[in-house]
Amino acid sequence: MYLCTVNHGNAMKELTPFNLKQLSELLQGETDRKLLDSYISQNLIVARNPPVARLLSKLSDDTYVLPEMRVMVLKKGFAQPMVNLMERRFEAGQVIFLSHNSIVRMGRYSDEIEGFGLSLTDELVSLAFPTAVPNMLDGHVRDFNLSLPGEEIALLEDIHSLLYSVMQREGHSSNVVLQLAATFLWQVNHYYSLHENDHRNGLSREQRLFADFVQLVSQYAAQHHTIDFYAQRLFLSPRYMSTLVKQVSGKAAKQWIDDAIATRIKVELRHSDKSISQIAYEMNFPNPSFFCKYFRRITGLTPMQFRGEKKNSGM
Repeated sequence: MYLCTVNHGNAMKELTPFNLKQLSELLQGETDRKLLDSYISQNLIVARNPPVARLLSKLSDDTYVLPEMRVMVLKKGFAQPMVNLMERRFEAGQVIFLSHNSIVRMGRYSDEIEGFGLSLTDELVSLAFPTAVPNMLDGHVRDFNLSLPGEEIALLEDIHSLLYSVMQREGHSSNVVLQLAATFLWQVNHYYSLHENDHRNGLSREQRLFADFVQLVSQYAAQHHTIDFYAQRLFLSPRYMSTLVKQVSGKAAKQWIDDAIATRIKVELRHSDKSISQIAYEMNFPNPSFFCKYFRRITGLTPMQFRGEKKNSGM
């Protein structure tokens, strides 16, 4: 568990993480069938029509950071949270996307609020999208909410229901689950992409360059670890690109690269039987020793410690 901080005026406030494991613990002991009508693990949640208002009532009036990305579709009711320090209003008929590490503080919401949703950790996102990542997941979008026609909401619900049904079957295939989750997210991304061009046209030059940067990092980080590589691709000086990324996102360019590399390493350690040496070679590290030191600096664990801790975790 980690803590983030956010500046409210002159005060720095610690943010409480609210991850999928904590959500699972929140639901322990519930006897209402609808509360249990979801698949929840440390890496994946498929929530089908839970009573959202009751879940929200269990959270204190606090500000939370969400380590995993969340996609929700509201079928009924409304909510007015603060999301990434901006006031939002979510209404029935909208699909809502919150990127990983979004900052959320709940405001008003209706008692009859209903919907369904999906959430994956970064590790499962990398596994579900090994080559091409949907635009909304490449890191340049913090959040959005789109109003959709009824038939598009119904299509998302059909895909979501099929995913949920598969996961209820004993001995279900993890690959099928990942592919169905990816299908759901690709469909949401399709709706987002229809609106993205209008959004991109409203961005500043710096914001567009930042969006291009995170797309390049998503595509090449496993092989290219230096700022120089990305600066050359964008026809910028490394110093200017670093300054631009920090100003637009609040996070250093090298941290974006390191986070993407660490996520890919975690996927390999968790979901493959490759040796440490093989992973180091495939990810373009000079030697296994350097690879191990790098991973430990980023995560606080050696690759073997991470693999040992995570090998028994469920999807």
